[in-house]
Amino acid sequence: MRWIARDVTFEFPRPMVVMGIVNTTPDSFADGGRFPDTGSAVDHALRLADEGAEIIDIGGESTRPGSDPVSSDEELRRVVPVIERLAKRGNVELSIDTQKPAVARAALDAGASIVNDVAANRESPEMWQVVAEARAGYVCMHMQGTPQTMQAKPSYEDVLREVGNFFTERLARLADHGVSGGQVALDPGIGFGKKLEHNIKLLRELNQFTSKERPLLVGVSRKSFIGKLFGTPLEERLAASLACAVWSAIEGAHVVRVHDVAETVQAVRMAEALKGKM
Repeated sequence: MRWIARDVTFEFPRPMVVMGIVNTTPDSFADGGRFPDTGSAVDHALRLADEGAEIIDIGGESTRPGSDPVSSDEELRRVVPVIERLAKRGNVELSIDTQKPAVARAALDAGASIVNDVAANRESPEMWQVVAEARAGYVCMHMQGTPQTMQAKPSYEDVLREVGNFFTERLARLADHGVSGGQVALDPGIGFGKKLEHNIKLLRELNQFTSKERPLLVGVSRKSFIGKLFGTPLEERLAASLACAVWSAIEGAHVVRVHDVAETVQAVRMAEALKGKM
């Protein structure tokens, strides 16, 4: 199985790809305000690459529950200079975490190769046209609602079936708009329009989604459902985040999106060695 991201192709099976998170926002739930300027964001991204991240996911708009949207101009101001400087280094693949087609286009022009789209549930095809034209990698994430509404009252009859049906329908829609299946990775959207029990069920049954024959991306790092399960504050969620990353690796996920790269790399490589994947 291949994941095509412009001039780069990830060939699976292979060791799990670790995607490091760099948020250039003042209000992201885990690291908002830590990297307020281009220099600090670039330095952090390079540190994550040195720790083993093969992809750096750069975001300029918080998508935490209830977050306020920002203008395209502000989002571009935050992310494009970071991408331009990292692209010149050429030692790591770059992903833009955005809901806005204009931001995705500018980020791809600046050197990104992947669009990580939390709003893949939209009906407008503009984002998909941007991805198709650039032949970029695309992360199709499931979300119920929007970041502003998603945790108000999430409800499912069968979360596994509904997320699976969403993936099937979106893959067909993407193909209709010129995005090949080989460009797409699937993300069940842990924490995006889901209650605690929905998140646990999706993680427990992750291997069901491997039947789609597309790379599976999981983002669990430091999320609030961990705090709800254990009563732990943000800074005490590393152990549970690592457990989820290891579980994801064992259950067939291909990419894991994390804040703590060095620890995650060590944990998933150990799991792969024990399972005989190395």
